[in-house]
Amino acid sequence: MELRQLTYFVAVAEELHFGRAADRLHIVQSAVSMQIQRLERELGAELFDRSPRRVRLTGAGERLLPEARAVLAAAERARAAVAPPSGLRIGTSTGLGAHLDRVLAAFARHAPDAPVELYSLPVAERLARVAGGRLDAAFVRAVEPVPGVRVHPLWPDPLVAALPATHPLAGRAEIDVAELAGLPLALTERRTNPALVDLVVGACREAGFEPPPGPSPGSLQDTLASIGTRPLWTVVYASHARVLHTPKVAFVPFRPPGLALTTGLAVSATTPPPHLDTLLLACGDPEGHAEGRARRPRTKAEHDN
Repeated sequence: MELRQLTYFVAVAEELHFGRAADRLHIVQSAVSMQIQRLERELGAELFDRSPRRVRLTGAGERLLPEARAVLAAAERARAAVAPPSGLRIGTSTGLGAHLDRVLAAFARHAPDAPVELYSLPVAERLARVAGGRLDAAFVRAVEPVPGVRVHPLWPDPLVAALPATHPLAGRAEIDVAELAGLPLALTERRTNPALVDLVVGACREAGFEPPPGPSPGSLQDTLASIGTRPLWTVVYASHARVLHTPKVAFVPFRPPGLALTTGLAVSATTPPPHLDTLLLACGDPEGHAEGRARRPRTKAEHDN
């Protein structure tokens, strides 16, 4: 007696139709009939009363059905007992900085057997993959609503000004946006990050000036390298600035209320990922920062944004 035969038997018993059972099992009807006949020969009993108009369980079939279901359920439990633990595929961006280390360390404490894979992707790709089920969750900031995606707000992410270390403002504890008037602004294109661009450019306009455009935007690393050699400025998330090592660039906070965007966790609106409650708990866990770098999983970096 094979598990396959019991699977086919249960399907026919529940459908009471060999054709519908075959469709349900995604095989041809002749294969179902052949395996049922082999099972009947092995058991020495007919399991179905077949007639041109209908299929019914015989007495033997009725007695076998609960036992077959129990065997199949036990086999599934056995598979689950040795299957690798379900993990998480999480979309990230480089700007998460110290927050990512903290969250991963806390998640490792709360769910030590759950593996995590990280994918660094542009925000539009992160959201598309969450909506399509190719990512379980993704960190995002101030995004427009996306069909099929729900965003859980997590924390505000303040921005700091990145200036040449030799600039007169570099040694200040805080600055106003207005003090940057006249200094070219190197910022990503709006289509890449509309929320960030609108926030920074809007703050400049509220301060009474239009920021002169800096050089064509590239990666953050390229922008910081340019700032280290010429009078430019840009913005960096404070959590990311804390893990950057750029001696030719100074990171200066804005005077309160400052500039900030809210970071959220994007998940499917219809199918919550495994460990969602644990991941949200880790996002709000203030501990684990010191453990972060040691417990961080390998990143599958496909694109930095």
